[in-house]
Amino acid sequence: MEADAASSLNPPAPEEALQEDPSPVRFYSSCAAAPASAVMSPGAREAAAAMEAVERDAAAIAESYASLFASLRITLSNVTSTSADNMECLGEVVGRLQESALEASSRGNKYIHSCLRLNEEMRGLESLSMQLKIMRKIVDSLDLAVDRLLHLP
Repeated sequence: MEADAASSLNPPAPEEALQEDPSPVRFYSSCAAAPASAVMSPGAREAAAAMEAVERDAAAIAESYASLFASLRITLSNVTSTSADNMECLGEVVGRLQESALEASSRGNKYIHSCLRLNEEMRGLESLSMQLKIMRKIVDSLDLAVDRLLHLP
């Protein structure tokens, strides 16, 4: 355990410093580790034990934060990915809606033009209808005249 305490007080070797440490917080002591053969007073041992406990707690907190940030990064990545998927889907829906709106507009224009053409034809039929009514009255009048002529005494 003293070897662990001594190694936690010394800075890492250069090759260890290049590797990414999952815990962003490290504690270093400005004084060198006491040799294992040195006799420590009871107060110094308690202080060293307290420092070790504080360092362990700080490392645990740092690991918790690192885990939290990693989880947040993954969640954000998933949300961003989902948002991108949703945006792509929304783009497809908008495209299809636009196509349907254009098709409906085109059909509506055809219907309006058909109604206008029918209206023009109906105007022509109106005059034709009036002519037919006039002709029918003439034919009825002629019919009456012919009947009168045939039934003369």
